[in-house]
Amino acid sequence: MRPPTHILVVNGIKVRQPVFVLAAPHSGSDLLARALKRSPGFHVTMGRASVTHVVYAFARRPSITRRGMGATRVLRDALAESWQILPGACLECPDPCREAGGVTGEGPCVTSGSVARFGDASPDLIYSASVLLQAFPDARFVQLIRDGRDVAADMMADPAVLSWFRPAMLSEETEFPNPFLGVNSGEHGERWKAMPTAGKCALRWRSAVRLSATLHKELPREQLLTLRYEDLATSPAEAAQGLSDFLGTRVSKIGLYGRHAPQVGVWRTRLRGTDAELVGKVAREELTRLGYR
Repeated sequence: MRPPTHILVVNGIKVRQPVFVLAAPHSGSDLLARALKRSPGFHVTMGRASVTHVVYAFARRPSITRRGMGATRVLRDALAESWQILPGACLECPDPCREAGGVTGEGPCVTSGSVARFGDASPDLIYSASVLLQAFPDARFVQLIRDGRDVAADMMADPAVLSWFRPAMLSEETEFPNPFLGVNSGEHGERWKAMPTAGKCALRWRSAVRLSATLHKELPREQLLTLRYEDLATSPAEAAQGLSDFLGTRVSKIGLYGRHAPQVGVWRTRLRGTDAELVGKVAREELTRLGYR
């Protein structure tokens, strides 16, 4: 049974049907965040410290999310802090969020009078999806799926992602199964530590898309939209229209593009033979199920 609806008020605005973007690393959440941030009436944050601190705590210790309403209140309060519209607030945002919002100074990037909807597209928000639904029963979720081989290629070039693959990440306090690292059992810990980086990237992608599949089964159609990264690249107008219809507001296809347009098939030139073979082996079942051949 879902808890009673809690009406959160931020900047004097009731938070109704907030939008959360869920995806594996480098699967296009930044593109959707940019489009939403530049759509009328939206205040969307991504990567604010108050939120990422909670998200990664939940990701590393999944049992926290099952401890009653405590986790719900913590995440809701973190988002409320992130959504505050205050002078200088944008100085606390990471560069991708500032760029997406077109912010060059202190901000804020929006004014209270122009905001009707809130949202967040912080990295790895997918591991907090169940808590977000408890906190905001009327929330709208947009999940992005991308070819796991392209994801692995981009992850391997991202120091922030690679920092999670240190052997010390698996310790005696690590909980299993651990969707964040893609490790199902403590018995697999030593194999994970010895695995090449490409394999660890594939495990993270595989685990994320499995979570996405679970959400697809559990959430009603009016609350969940699944998009493919490749469609953002090849059919941006259709993708923007689908997103607009789902959210009930106009989303411009121009907003989907930032400094870098979506790229499809980068793994073919960026994954070495052994890395490509390992990623394909680890992620084969999900790649096949999703139609990536």
